[in-house]
This record gives sequence, structure tokens and C-alpha cells, in this order.
Amino acid sequence: MKAVWRSGSSYWLAAALFCCAWVALCWPWLSGAVTIPFDAKAHFQAQIQFLAQALHSGQSPFWTHNVFAGSPQVADPQSLIFSPAILLALFNPSPSFRAVDAYVLAHLLVGGLAMLMFFRDRNWHPAGALLAALVFAFGASAAWRVQHVGQIASFAFFGLSFWLTARMLQRASLRYGLLAGFSAGMMVLEPDQVALLGAYILIGMVVAYWLSEGWTGLRESLAPIAAACFAGIVTIAVPLLWTWLFAEATTRPAIDLVEAGRGSLHPASLLTAFVGDLFGVRDPSVEFWGPYAPDWNAKELFLSKNMGQVYLGALPFMLLIVPGLTRGWLWDRAIRPFTILFVLMVLFALGRYTPLFHLAYDYLPGVKVFRRPADATFLIGGLGAVLSGYLLHRMLSEEKQGAIWRDLGIGAGAIALLIGVALLVARQAGHLGQAWLPSATAAAWFASALLLLVVLTRWRGAATPLAASLFITGVVAADLAANNGPNEATALAPEVYDVLRPETKNETVAVLKKLTAQPSDSARRDRVELLGMGFEWPNAGMIHGFDHTLGYNPLRLADFSDAVGTRDSIAAPGERVFTPLFPSYRCRLADFLGLRYIATRVPIGEVDRSLREGDLKLVAYTKDGYIYENPRALPRVMFVGGWELADFEGMKSAGKWPEADPQRVVLLDQEPEPGVPEGPVASNAEVKLKRYRNTVVEIEVTTAQPGFVVLNDIWHPWWKAELDGQEVEILKANVLFRAVQVPAGTHKIRFSFHPLEGAIAELRDRVTPPEEEGVVAEAPTHSGPSGSPATRIQPVPPEPVSRPAHDMAAHEMLPSASAISVVR
Repeated sequence: MKAVWRSGSSYWLAAALFCCAWVALCWPWLSGAVTIPFDAKAHFQAQIQFLAQALHSGQSPFWTHNVFAGSPQVADPQSLIFSPAILLALFNPSPSFRAVDAYVLAHLLVGGLAMLMFFRDRNWHPAGALLAALVFAFGASAAWRVQHVGQIASFAFFGLSFWLTARMLQRASLRYGLLAGFSAGMMVLEPDQVALLGAYILIGMVVAYWLSEGWTGLRESLAPIAAACFAGIVTIAVPLLWTWLFAEATTRPAIDLVEAGRGSLHPASLLTAFVGDLFGVRDPSVEFWGPYAPDWNAKELFLSKNMGQVYLGALPFMLLIVPGLTRGWLWDRAIRPFTILFVLMVLFALGRYTPLFHLAYDYLPGVKVFRRPADATFLIGGLGAVLSGYLLHRMLSEEKQGAIWRDLGIGAGAIALLIGVALLVARQAGHLGQAWLPSATAAAWFASALLLLVVLTRWRGAATPLAASLFITGVVAADLAANNGPNEATALAPEVYDVLRPETKNETVAVLKKLTAQPSDSARRDRVELLGMGFEWPNAGMIHGFDHTLGYNPLRLADFSDAVGTRDSIAAPGERVFTPLFPSYRCRLADFLGLRYIATRVPIGEVDRSLREGDLKLVAYTKDGYIYENPRALPRVMFVGGWELADFEGMKSAGKWPEADPQRVVLLDQEPEPGVPEGPVASNAEVKLKRYRNTVVEIEVTTAQPGFVVLNDIWHPWWKAELDGQEVEILKANVLFRAVQVPAGTHKIRFSFHPLEGAIAELRDRVTPPEEEGVVAEAPTHSGPSGSPATRIQPVPPEPVSRPAHDMAAHEMLPSASAISVVR
């Protein structure tokens, strides 16, 4: 039988069947009937749309002014700039929901095909390869957490790296070493825990190869591994430098062991490995009652209900028992390392419930910077695919089957026992009535799997790889479609996210775009705040071109967040946090931000109870809510004639502004060059905002006296400024913003964003030892273009956030413990 598939034609057939299954299982999304919801839309759809619009308008996508008063996209690991999404953005100026969904699902296709290639390299049965591909692409978290676009990408590149690393070792190939290194680099370009654990699995593969092949294998693999390391480092070096520097300046502290443990997979969630909908995740008529439900252990664990789904399919699970355990085939030399890694991933996912996670947290680099051990469920699915596919290969290629009926009987008994345990858990939780149907359904699928094993083994001599592959495709694809298919966590009507379409007819969007429109050369560029408009709204400005004071991203510059008050998102009105420096919408910081319009689903007084009549003006009412105007909002660019020193950190803590008129005096944290009088100065200058693009801002000023041009965009060390073509220092002004000193006359000021040069300069400042001996070095600080330090701040502790049932914070990536800022 081995000769039948050795030619490779059977693998072409298996690949074709897998592609057909992929189309069938993904068709609800590919057809546009449903769309991938939550983070895939509220966060990543906006990122891809911004990327596409920037590229097709001739702009750089490295900085966005549309959220958080400005943010370095080039350093945000979720901006998708350094991912295959760049290709979608290059070819499509306005990627549709369907196009982005297809892009996400294509990752699963690539990962599944990589599994086929892995099996082909070992000459394992194509039916086993087909099973592995299906489980990899549509099992466990690959199906249930498809809205986590970054993690899906990491998982797909893990599958590709898994195959290329194995081929590199098998062939001692420099070429495949380079490819494996590049693929692994792409895996970690969007840093998340899936990528971290995937990297450790790849390391485990190399170590296992060395132990298996001895000194000869070690010697022959050194050159390919060196090539892989070189390719990987080249791929990730600069993007990860940007991400690291950005992360250290954000609000996210390192995750302590207790907090990380709250993202553990509850042991009861393992019951979903064989009873897919035990807890009522798929059925909208059943209220979810399992782990992470409010009446279970909500105070101990924080996971969305779909994160606990680990269903691989009835046949794969049955194979792990029969013959995996009954015959000991899981300990075969060919897959023993993957069995060990699979068990380790299960233990890691359980987090606080086993000692392994505590050890990993203490001793494995990188574990401390991520907050959910349950992310290992992706790798449980990936390694489970390899194991089940291999076990099916053994069953179909063994010449002597032995006591197959005994094994099948043991398997049936084990499944019956496990379903009994699931019913017992349901009974103890008071939900036995809801557990009967999913348990009976699971029993039916396992009966089908047992029948399929009987057919495949009894007539295996007559059954060609074609017949076996057809049986596998039909039964397993149907099983995964029924148990892991579209549901309220992974598929919603596209109309839910209409506001994220560039062509939307949404009335609120139309009103805001009209209100914020300005004539050419106007010094104004008003900002808006979308206050609790819904989960899909916070990043809408990235699509529609208006500037939002807040946004949706777990990585926000701490300087801005501490002053203005931001959380991951602003989906509900109750998520608006006021600070000492921003205690109300009637405050000087709101005016400096140019926050002119506030859209809210509820009357503004229900959120900001300190407002008095007349503080804000109601200018529009739409079906989405109210739009208020702040008439005191300042222009984006101003000329100010005088200056005054101020303690920005003290101001943020106390919430006290100097009494000086902000249009007569600019607050600075360091003395400027001589030439401008200290104190309030009346001025009469003409300021024009000539050009405002993502990474370039050009201003023209005509003034009879020296002073400062103030740009009310957030200060960041990677921006530079030129005055009439000569580089000048950007002063940090009015706590958060930028100012450039100018002499009398007519001048042109140009701000431009230089992330590479800025990051290298910042890194150089961090590694350069103090010039004076005996001086204790302060914590690393960002520095301006002239090298002058800017005060770093203590991050705000993470606060409880009310989230939608399936809101999984789009970012997974957290800074290391050393990234915590300190007060100077």
C-alpha cells in the first residue's frame, strides 16, 4: 500500500480535497453572508483600511493621527504593516469585509497545506495528512478564535515554520533553513503568546532531533540552523525594536503571576474536547453556564466563553484513545516529541491549575509579558492535528491490525465514561437539562467516528487512498462544521458593522465628517470623541478620516493616557475615565486637544455630571445618539508669544493649570533659547496649516514678533521639525503637545516622522553610560531630537473593564517588567 501513495499523486488529491473542504467550511464568510466579528472588525478592519488608504493616497502608514491624538503605527504590533495584509492593502484601496475575512481564513488554508507537506515528507498516509490539515485549520481555537487576527496569523506561520523546520533538519538544507527562519520571523512579528509558544515548540523539535540523531545530526544541522537564525533575526530586528520601545512607553505593565493566572483554561473546559457545545456556547437559546460565566468563577478567571472551546473532532479524539493510548502508538519514536509537547501545552493552558505554568512563568523568557495561558489552546489544536493524523496513518498502513474490536470497545467505553463525567458536571452546576442534547449529539458523532474506523481498517486493503481520503473529508468536515462552524462568537451579520464601511450611509458619521471639514489653510483640525457608541465605533476615525481623542487598542502611550484617561476601548459610556487633568469635558486639556464634538448614545450629563448649562451645545441628534459641541476648542496649530516653565508631572497629578491665557503663553518643561520673553505676551500672527498628512505636517506663520508655533498633536521622540529647512528642536508644550520656537517674519515649519532614526537614537541613549562617574543613572527616558530627556511616568494600574461577551482584547502583546516607567 505504501507504494500507492509514494508517487505523490495521492497527496495532490488530498490537497485538492482539503481545499474543497476549506471552501465549504469557510463559505459562510467567503460568500459575505456573515462576517468575522468583534476584534476582527472593531480593531483589525480599521487597521487594514487605514493601511490601504495611506498607501493609495501616497502617504506613509507609519503614524496615525486618527486615534489617541496620534500613535506610532509602525511600532504597533497589530497595525498589520509587517504582515501579508500589506499585499491586500496594496492591491485594494478599500478592502471589504469579505476581502478581509478571506485574508484571515487564507491563513488557515496555508497552515493546513503545511501539515500536508509535513506528512508527505515522511511518506505518511495521505488520509492521515488530510485529517491533520482539517484539524489544524478548523479545530479548537483556530475555529473558535478566528476573530483574533494576529493570533490566527501567528498560528498559520507556526504551521508553515513547523514543516520548514522539519524539512530543514531532515535534509540539512541551508535553503530550507533560510525559509524556516523567515517563516518563524513572520510568526513573531505580531508578538503574542501563540508565537511565543510556537517558537518554543520549534526549539523542542530541534532538541528532539539532536537527541535522536546524535552527534552526526547535531553537526549536520548547525549550518542550516545558523541560516535560520540569521534569516529570523533579519526579519524581526527592526520591527521588534520599534515594538519594544513603543511598549515601554505605553500603559501596559508586566503581568504578575496572579493576573496571568486569571487567563487560565479551567479544567472543566477540557470537556469540550469531546462534547463541543456542552456549555451552550453555540446555541443562542441556551445561556452560557460553564467556566467564565458570572455564576461560575467570574472573579477568579477572566476569559470569554469561546476561549475555552477545544473541540478537535470526534475521530481525532477517538484516535488519541484508540490506538494512541490502547496500543501505545503515541509513544512511537516518530511522534514522541510531539506527544510530550502536546501534554506540555495542555498543562500550560491550564495555567494556575498546575505547577507547570508557575515554573514557566519564572524560568521561560517571554512568558511574563502575556496574560492568558489559555492561548496555548491554539497549539493544542495544532499538535493534536499532527498526532491524530499520524495515528490514522499507522492504522491504515499496519499489516497486522491485532485485536481491533477490543480497542474499539475500550474506546467506546472511554467515551461513554467521559460523557458521563460531563453530565455529572452539568448536574452539579444545575444545568443537566441543557447538557443532554449536546451530550447525545457528541455520542452520535463518536458513533460515526467508530463506524468510520471500522470501515477504514476492515477494508483497508481494498480501500485506496482516494476512498480513505473521501471518507475522512466527508465525515470530519461535517463534524467540524456542525460543532465548530459559524456561531455568534465567530460570525455575525455584516450590517452590524456598517459604520466601519468607508461607504457607510450612517447619519452620525456623515454629520461628524461635515462638522469637522475645514477650508484650505485653516489652522483648525477639530477632534471628536465617540463616547460609548458601541464596540465597533472607537477606531472608526481610522476609516473615515476624522481624529478621535480615544480609540480601541490595549497599547496606548502612557503620557497621553494618564493625562486624558483612556482604556482599551470606549465601547460603553461607563468606560469613560476622567483624570485630575481632564476632570470634565469643560477643561483646558479638552480645549488644547481641539475636542470640539462629542458623540454619545446617552445625554452627556449622565457621563459628566460636573457640566453646567451652556458648557456644551447640542448641535445634532441622530438615531445613534447626541452630538455636542465644545465651543472653546482651540485650533490644531497656534502662535503664542510668551512662555512659562511648568511641572508637567505635578500638573497631571494635581490637575492644576497656571492661570495664564493659553493663547498668550505656552507652558514648557525646559527653558527655550533666548529671544522670546517669559510670561504672557499678546501677539497678532497669521498661522496656516498648509499640509496635514500622516507623517508630515507643514505650517506657515507670519508674525511681527518672535514666539512659538504650537501644534496640538501629541509629542513623540521620533518626530523632527525643520524651520525654513533647518532642523530645530521640538519642545514639549502644554503637557502633551509640540512647539517650535520661531523668530519674527514669515516662516515655514515642517514636522516629519522618522521612526528608524528616532528609534536608533533612543536605543543609543539607553545603552550609552552616564558621562559623569558617581551619578546614578535614571530609568530610561525618551529623548527629544536634541537629546534632552522627557519625563517618564508611572503607568496607570489596569482597571476592570466591562467588555462584550466575546471581546478579546486585540492585543496580546505586553511589555516586559523592565518596561514599567518610573517617576523622575
